[in-house]
Parts: sequence; structure tokens; C-alpha cells
Amino acid sequence: MFPPMSPPSSPWHTDLPCLASRRAKPVSGRRRRCTEAAAYPPHVLRAVLFDVDFTLFRPGPELGPEGYRRVGERHGLVLDPDRYPDARTAAIEKLQGERRLVHDDEIWIAFTEHIVRGMGGDADGARECATDMVREWERHENFALYDDALPVLEELRRHDLKIGLVTNGQRDVEEFVAHHGLTVDAKVGSRTHGKIKPDPSIFVAALQQLEAAPEEAAMVGDSYEDDIEGARALGMRAILLDRDGLRPHEPDRIDTLLALPAALGLIPGV
Repeated sequence: MFPPMSPPSSPWHTDLPCLASRRAKPVSGRRRRCTEAAAYPPHVLRAVLFDVDFTLFRPGPELGPEGYRRVGERHGLVLDPDRYPDARTAAIEKLQGERRLVHDDEIWIAFTEHIVRGMGGDADGARECATDMVREWERHENFALYDDALPVLEELRRHDLKIGLVTNGQRDVEEFVAHHGLTVDAKVGSRTHGKIKPDPSIFVAALQQLEAAPEEAAMVGDSYEDDIEGARALGMRAILLDRDGLRPHEPDRIDTLLALPAALGLIPGV
């Protein structure tokens, strides 16, 4: 469902459009290199926050169209995997239009039931099927790190940056991080926090753990509405991870995490 990415010949992209920091001063007389234009002064950037699903971690096949089909069979439903993309898009639009920014387990079940019905499971058993699918999303082993995640996290550590996670969803983020052996400085999940992105309080909670102000941190995520708009509303810089090329003209956009160090102005070897 999610094919592995082919890494570039050099691990760090340096051919991005320049992403100038608000505090970067122009250099007269010549065109600056992209890393110089994007660089935070050393005392400014202290932490980087990440979304989890579809940013650092890829959901496995158990959570995709075929996973829905198999769970549907257990409930006597015939779900069409080809209808999954449209069903999921419709469920997201419905959730965005109706949701309050409060974590509620029922919301996730209703969201998943909308997908089930959109795939052809509009019958008795749809809710039970949705409940089982939500349980699959709670299983830590159904996720794996993207190939570009660990190299980038290690590079950020090399620059003495703190790392935080901010995620919506059902999983216990503490247990999830422990299961995957990930080392981070802050982790805030909506299930424990009580609010979901883009509510500013969930970002604030992570920043407090990191002892960083909004202008000292950057947010990286795949959801424009939740991750990017939510962080920018708080005064943070936000970088959209657009793996599928859905927003090619978005400022502060990357298509692989390997491009993140250059986007942040982190100079290799420095």
C-alpha cells in the first residue's frame, strides 16, 4: 500500500527552493545558498515537533483497503477495496465539518464506520466492523517507521535539537514510542491530552515539555489543516510533508523527510 521511498544519491536534499526564516537577514550583492536563506540563527531553533501517522510512521496493510475487506468478512460484509480512497476522503470531509476539537473515542468509530459504509458495507454489522478496525489502529505492531525517519531524527540530534511528537488518535503514545524504541523529548497524544489538533493547547503542551517557545520550534506533519494551520496559528513555523504531491505549490513544503534538515537551514557537517 505504501511503497518504500527511493533515497536520493545524497542523504540530505540541498536543492529545495529557499525557505527563508523570518529572522534571516538578506545578503546583498549575491544570491544566497538555500541553506543560508533558510537558516535559523543558532539561538532561535531549539526543537522540532512531528506528527506521527503518515509523517514518521507508515500504517501497515492491515489498516488499508485489504485490511478493511478482511475485517468486513468477519462481520458478513462485502467491502470493495477499490472504493476505499473515495470513502476515506468523504469520511474526512464529514469529520472536518462536524468535529469539535475534543478527543472522543466515538468520533473515531463513527469516522471508520463512514468508511465501511462507503466501501459497500451499508448494512447491519457496519458499526461492529468499524469498532474492530479502530482496535487495529490501536495495535502498535501495525505501524512501521518510514525509511527516511531515523536518519533525519539522528541528524536533528546531531544539531542538539529537541524532538517532540504531537498526535491525534486512539493509541497510547507513551506505549507506542516504547514499543518502537524511539527516543524523543516530548510526546503528547490527544487521547491523554483531551484535545485534538489543530487546537492550540496540544501544541502548547508539547512545547512546555520541550521548554521551548513557539518561535523556537518547527512543526512537521502531513495534514495541512491539523498540523500546518494549527502550528502556524500559534506562531510556529510549520513544514508540510507532502509525500504524495497533493500541494505542490505550498510554501514550506517537502516531499521527503530527507529534505527537512536543508529546509530548516541545518548545514551538513556544522
